[in-house]
Amino acid sequence: MRVWQTLKTLFAPTDIESYAAHWPQSMNAQQIDHAVETLLEKMSLTEKIAQMSGDGGNFALLKLGFFVFLLKRFPNMYAGKNDRLHIPPLSFTDGPRGVVIGNATCFPATMTRGASFDAALEQRIGAAIGAEARASGANYFAGLCVNLLRHPAWGRAQETYGEDSHHLSAMGTALMHGVQSQRVMVCAKHFAVNSIENSRFYLNVYIDEKSLHEVYLPHFKTLVENGVDSLMSAYNQINGEYCGHDRHILHDILREQWQFDGFVSSDWLWGIYETVKPVRAGMDIEMPRGHFYGKRLAKAVQHGDVSEETINTSVRRILRKKLHWLSQLNTAKPPRDIIACLQHRQLAQESAEQSVVLLQNNGVLPWSKQQLTGKTIAVIGELAALPCLGDHGSSRVSPPHAVTFLAGLQQYAKDNIHIAYCDGNDIANAERIASTATVVLLVAGYHAEDEGENLTSNRKPVANPKVPRGGDRASLHLNTQQQQLITRVCAANRDTVVTLISGSAVMMNKWQEKSAAILHAGYLGMEGGNALARILFGEANPSGKLPFTIPAHENQLPAFDCWASTAHYDYFHGYTLCDKQQQTPAFAFGFGLSYTQFHYHTPHTDKSLYSAQDTITASITIRNIGARSGSEVMQCYIGEENPVEEPTALKKLMAFEKIFLHPNEEKNISLSIPVK
Repeated sequence: MRVWQTLKTLFAPTDIESYAAHWPQSMNAQQIDHAVETLLEKMSLTEKIAQMSGDGGNFALLKLGFFVFLLKRFPNMYAGKNDRLHIPPLSFTDGPRGVVIGNATCFPATMTRGASFDAALEQRIGAAIGAEARASGANYFAGLCVNLLRHPAWGRAQETYGEDSHHLSAMGTALMHGVQSQRVMVCAKHFAVNSIENSRFYLNVYIDEKSLHEVYLPHFKTLVENGVDSLMSAYNQINGEYCGHDRHILHDILREQWQFDGFVSSDWLWGIYETVKPVRAGMDIEMPRGHFYGKRLAKAVQHGDVSEETINTSVRRILRKKLHWLSQLNTAKPPRDIIACLQHRQLAQESAEQSVVLLQNNGVLPWSKQQLTGKTIAVIGELAALPCLGDHGSSRVSPPHAVTFLAGLQQYAKDNIHIAYCDGNDIANAERIASTATVVLLVAGYHAEDEGENLTSNRKPVANPKVPRGGDRASLHLNTQQQQLITRVCAANRDTVVTLISGSAVMMNKWQEKSAAILHAGYLGMEGGNALARILFGEANPSGKLPFTIPAHENQLPAFDCWASTAHYDYFHGYTLCDKQQQTPAFAFGFGLSYTQFHYHTPHTDKSLYSAQDTITASITIRNIGARSGSEVMQCYIGEENPVEEPTALKKLMAFEKIFLHPNEEKNISLSIPVK
């Protein structure tokens, strides 16, 4: 009977909103602190410790497995429910590209949205995700991934925004503010130095303090300064200590230096490996169950290994955030039908259109619907007929439908243009179809099984590791079959547009010059097919910019061993490494073409002396000198001609803004950079 009651309770949804009736609305910080101290006085040690782990014990794993492996989606997972004292649980949802509970809007993957360089658009997406999270019964969103892309082979590259810290900060802050606008807590991850997937459980990263603070942590610090509620620790080790146990990053940096007032949760299942060290370091919550916390933590307190005041400190951090957001629930809970509603699907398509990067174009694009009427477009590649939404790990979203590239073109062309499709597995057949078509769309890239979260990870180094499902990429080149397909199809039809599906950089030097145009699409979300059709026909003007560097040669990248037990991270990667080596990449960070042209006038900055509290303003006038309306991304970099301290990057992005201009329209743009 007890087991049945536990299962019934575990699977029954919890109405988070109902707890608000027991608390005053819009409590200020002083009122919240008073309420927290009152709760602590009333709570038993067992109740306090229950706040510090996921609810349900081992039954939580049963629930998680049932939903993930059988239903291919995530359930509501709870932590810290206390009905006696009217304390709501954290109701968890993941979702860098949308809510992972049930069906939801699948937005473009985070890396794809990073190419938009549009913080205002990202904030709108955050608000939509927040509304769907709340409608799904969640109050805690852990889909804000801001790990820096150190090497493009990283399997989970698609979950973050790119290789540059300022870009990560701006886009991540925008998403956070959007989600929080819907009264949903935000957790940023994975803290810290997480950028290899296959060996994530045992990798030990050695890094100096300068590189740590100036390259790998600034974006987390920006989120802390802007009010992020929670951080999730990474699986890996830093300088010999697991991130979930590391007092240096969890206490010395996060709490002492940055004055972070939120709470820290572990990554799931293997985020911590013992009881005393993590809680002393500042690990507040073990997810998704209390394996090392729970009863073991209670015993540690009873034996004197952990003080009850240490427990109180963690519980204070958790309760403050819970009560703050609970007291802000002064708007009605969004209705269920807001999930994947028309407005959100349109936003997903807008995001996709703003995120496609035009890398190469000999004039074949945009296609003319009038000129192609009555003619044939060949669509080649099995990925064109599949819903390419991203990996099947913890970021997986289950939309009610997904528009493939093939379906999007068929819908756009209707009966006016013939669409001839082949999957490309028979290259000779693909050549034949291409040779008889007017133009060709060839879609190449990666499946969910090729890159993403490693769902078959080895937890310890082994001589022959399991071949991953997902995980890090073995190569930055397309597989041999796809390269041959591109080469031969381009030879059969010189007007071939190659569109790439991938989470980050793809090296193209073996076939780049053979194609008429190249688009980097990434993972465009549930409306990706409609978005790509509008891009191809010029209904939308491509304005995406690469959020990563595409190298010309492998030696333009830092070392990367996806099964390594140890790795050394230094100051340089991406465009800063190319600058240091004085080498030119194939395509630079921030690069992207348009169907129109822009003219930049001479920029101006104030040359006065500044104090550390001041802001430098860089101003520039830009004109659209082409025949089409379009958007451009102004990017401002700073650097030192004669750096006093080494290592120092030649330049770093410090400000950007996306602007829209009609033909012959001119605007003056001012970008502000804090002197510090």
